Amino acid sequence: MFLLEISSLYNILDFIFVRNKVKIVTDGAMPPLVELLKMQNSGIRELATAAILTLSAATSNKPIIAASGAGPLLVQILKSGSVQGKVDAVTALHNLSTGIENSIELLDASAVFPLLNLLKECKKYSKFAEKATALLEILSNSEEGRTAISIADGGILTLVETVEDGSLVSTEHAVGTLLSLCRSCRDKYRELILKEGAIPGLLRLTVEGTAEAQDRARVLLDLLRDSPPEKRLTSSVLEKIVYDIAERVDGADKAAETAKRLLQDMVQRSMEHSMKCIQHRAASCTPSIPST
Repeated sequence: MFLLEISSLYNILDFIFVRNKVKIVTDGAMPPLVELLKMQNSGIRELATAAILTLSAATSNKPIIAASGAGPLLVQILKSGSVQGKVDAVTALHNLSTGIENSIELLDASAVFPLLNLLKECKKYSKFAEKATALLEILSNSEEGRTAISIADGGILTLVETVEDGSLVSTEHAVGTLLSLCRSCRDKYRELILKEGAIPGLLRLTVEGTAEAQDRARVLLDLLRDSPPEKRLTSSVLEKIVYDIAERVDGADKAAETAKRLLQDMVQRSMEHSMKCIQHRAASCTPSIPST
């Protein structure tokens, strides 16, 4: 039986990798790969993962692969595979998530811990970080996923660090994940996000991120503030006030440039103030050394 499975695997791999003729996965092509993903032999599981990764790059294949039940098995590779197996599993899951309507069905909350661990270890501006944060954002759309992110050791801190150091794509997904948490229950997640020092990175993102990341950062900053909603000065209102001031000072032609410069200065000052508050809080929490 084992030799038959090995033979089946290599026939599939030869067809996919060597002949490169697979453009559409027929209904009969996925079951052997799914069965190989269930095997005890880790090497065979990871070869099957690599095959699914290759197939998942084709848009027409994605719904069929997703419907085959491969998703939960790829999550298992994500949890227990080798480094290369985990990378392949993340990439395959990311490919599949971009090609189906309800991508949350591909994943379950058990994927949160290994994804966060991988994100901790990789460069936050890497392509791999972009894929990992995209999957975490998907998981943050479920209550189980949000809970797992909040209780993971260093989970929220890892997302905050990605907001600070990530690429345009990974920062957008990271702030989207934090926003999903805070929107679902501000009272539950607000302090968890604030205590990890999220404010400076979010302020910078309102100026330097993608348009979507800027919008998400502004909304999240509004949610993190102490004041009640009816008394908050929203970011959009603040920007309008600054633009009006700039227009009166430098005229309409230069207003946009002046307003941007003023906002950047405000962001810098706010970041410095936030850092001082964080340092003061850290110092006040540090036990004093008794004199000898």
